[in-house]
Amino acid sequence: MNQLFRTKSIEALIAASEEPGRRLKKTLGAGSLIALGVGAVIGSGIFTLVGTAAAGETLSFRSILHAPLLDLLLHGPDVVSAIGRPGAGPGIALSFLLAAIACSFAALCYAELASMIPIAGSAYTFAYATLGEIFAWILGWDLILEYAVSNMAVAVGFSAYLKDLVHSMLGIDLPRAWTEPAIQGGAFTGAIFNLPALIVLLILTWLLSRGVKESAGANNLMVAIKVVAILIFVFGAARAVEPSHWRPFLPNGFPGALTGAAIVFFTYIGFDSVSTAAEECRHPQRDLPIGIIASLVICTLLYVAVAVVLTGIADWRKLNNAAPVVNALRELGFDNIRRWVGAGAIIGMLSSLLVFQYGQARVWFAMSRDGLLPKFFSKVHATHRTPYVSTWVAGLVVGIPAGVWDIGTFADLSNIGTLFAFMVVSAGVIVLRRSQPERPRSFRVPLVPLLPVISILCCLVLALSLPLETWLRFFAWLGIGLVIYFMFGKRHSQLAD
Repeated sequence: MNQLFRTKSIEALIAASEEPGRRLKKTLGAGSLIALGVGAVIGSGIFTLVGTAAAGETLSFRSILHAPLLDLLLHGPDVVSAIGRPGAGPGIALSFLLAAIACSFAALCYAELASMIPIAGSAYTFAYATLGEIFAWILGWDLILEYAVSNMAVAVGFSAYLKDLVHSMLGIDLPRAWTEPAIQGGAFTGAIFNLPALIVLLILTWLLSRGVKESAGANNLMVAIKVVAILIFVFGAARAVEPSHWRPFLPNGFPGALTGAAIVFFTYIGFDSVSTAAEECRHPQRDLPIGIIASLVICTLLYVAVAVVLTGIADWRKLNNAAPVVNALRELGFDNIRRWVGAGAIIGMLSSLLVFQYGQARVWFAMSRDGLLPKFFSKVHATHRTPYVSTWVAGLVVGIPAGVWDIGTFADLSNIGTLFAFMVVSAGVIVLRRSQPERPRSFRVPLVPLLPVISILCCLVLALSLPLETWLRFFAWLGIGLVIYFMFGKRHSQLAD
């Protein structure tokens, strides 16, 4: 038991990061960190999920496995019936604000630990310094799942958008056999391999292996284009707003706004990727809290602005479709703005892919450097000073499955993994405040332990709202990880006796 809960001191973590053969290049400033956060949080979902949350969802007959775990705990098997989620209506803007407030509790906890422990690995490293090796392994294994599954889904979506864009602009239909998943819903589709999904990941992997400065520069450009596209929609479509569409503001009352907040909460996950860049940050104690908190504020403003305009130009009841923004613009005849929205969606997916691949490689790198994964994952390129082996392995681990499966059904796995990480990081703040109260903190979470406890409770409620099937898959993944830990990680850990 002592071995399972052994912790690695912050001094030891920092010393390991300074080893000549495993030292990463420090090139990032506050601006690049903010762009990383915005790049991860703002994806194509800003143009899609806002409509679903506003209009609500009608859920037909579902099996026990697809019922929310919280419903099963409260009501038992009787929950298997026709269920509906009331829409937030125009109040979806309030839903985004409520979700941001819930996320802000976890963001504050990340900011404190990231400024204290400016090491690659994010929640994995924080858990190693506060709760023990077994928690660190679970978090690292969990983050690998979170980043990988998220990017598989985004890569498949990118391929679909690219195929549609080529058809609309050039009139060329890309061959279905090489642009769609081979397996969907457990059945073969007739396609061979989703080649664009693999190719885009390999291109981004090559860019990431060339250097963090080059990768951050590319991300900064993509984020700028994405934000411009969003602002063009907000200001360009604002002239068509009909105030009558905003009345009543909360057609389903405050419960509808809360339901909308639960739906859109997951559009915010990703700001934690800022902390994975800690080791490559020039002034981490100052810039990491700025990057985490500023990216959350900027994303909230953009989300709320899009929600206000969209519900002002269209009846909220008609927004429950796959592309509510595009369809609303088509109805208005705003074709030029619609093209910018399409470009913003494409760029949004590219920047999300880049940031999550960056974060995933850093988790592999940090776990390897601590001995919990094979040492070759922590090799650093002699010229570019990047963890090139873990970067390429992460690219292939995501790219190949994205070419075979339609993994949209596994998106909830990313959600539960992120919520679990948020809870552990929040608990880590409480533990360090008690165990090392004298340690300098450039950023401090106010009202400890109250705010971290609120963060844990918010994440727990949202996790319990996920389907039972997701929980079963999550525990299966953790079970595989624990087998690997006891067979390899525990024996090769740098803290092993």
